[in-house]
Amino acid sequence: MAYQYLDFEKPVSDIDGKILELKTMSAGSSEVDLDAEIKRLEKKSKETLAEIYKALTPWQKAQVARHADRPHCNDYISGLVTDFQPLAGDRNFAEDAAIVAGFGRFRGQSVAIIGQEKGADTASRLKHNFGMAKPEGYRKAVRIMDMADRFQIPVVTLVDTAGAYPGLDAEARGQAEAIARATQACLNLKVPVVSVIIGEGGSGGAIAIATANRVHMLEHAIYSVISPEGAASILWRDSTRAKDAAQSMKITAQDLLQLKIIDGIIPEPQGGAHRDKAAAIDATGRAIDSALRELLASGTDLREARRAKFLDIGRSL
Repeated sequence: MAYQYLDFEKPVSDIDGKILELKTMSAGSSEVDLDAEIKRLEKKSKETLAEIYKALTPWQKAQVARHADRPHCNDYISGLVTDFQPLAGDRNFAEDAAIVAGFGRFRGQSVAIIGQEKGADTASRLKHNFGMAKPEGYRKAVRIMDMADRFQIPVVTLVDTAGAYPGLDAEARGQAEAIARATQACLNLKVPVVSVIIGEGGSGGAIAIATANRVHMLEHAIYSVISPEGAASILWRDSTRAKDAAQSMKITAQDLLQLKIIDGIIPEPQGGAHRDKAAAIDATGRAIDSALRELLASGTDLREARRAKFLDIGRSL
């Protein structure tokens, strides 16, 4: 399988290029046996990849989180949810494809699914507006949450957005108010809410559907109040210093778990979720299943526990 290598993966790219060259030579000549050398290089490639991913910087993790081949919301829904019935529109203005929402079955349990879809190719990215929702997207999410609460169905959210859409038309239709209402709706739910940051968790656009009883992040996902580029533009008036901003902002899953902002980290396949989508989706499914079982059996007031969880952030540091 051909991968889109990131800049810091160049040593792996070079080795894989040599492997491909040797395989081509071997296929073209029955007299040349290069199997031993190919196996040696394949082992070296895996070892090099493992070493690189053991020491990723926050900026490098941001690049992995944004990788174009990373599994997106629709991939997780296809892999984990059966009988999924998407619902469209906010019953007020329009449908917003940036947010996918509906009901289905997750391992036999009825669930409401709300997620941000970035798109997998040019056409779908334009359709889904790169995962950046407008007010109608958040109002659709609120509509699904209200239905889930009415019928006592747990809510699972999949977060992957650089942030809410910042256009003038979105602002004119009440973007900030829509995000606030979605956050309020999350806090008011009496049913279990589990959220997974599968790629980028950007600003209010993420928290609007991630105010959950349990918040998990994939190992190389990021979660922040603003993008590193945006922070660099504000702090240094230079977006090229995004690497410095990422280092200071504590955007990685490991930092956020230590700060008690998230509840758990979902391990990714070696080299990132884009290298083995099925394994990443399966690991995410196990984490969601465990969280839902725990919440359904807890017997606690889930709404009060959720509110207390977010009010306590930062108080015990």
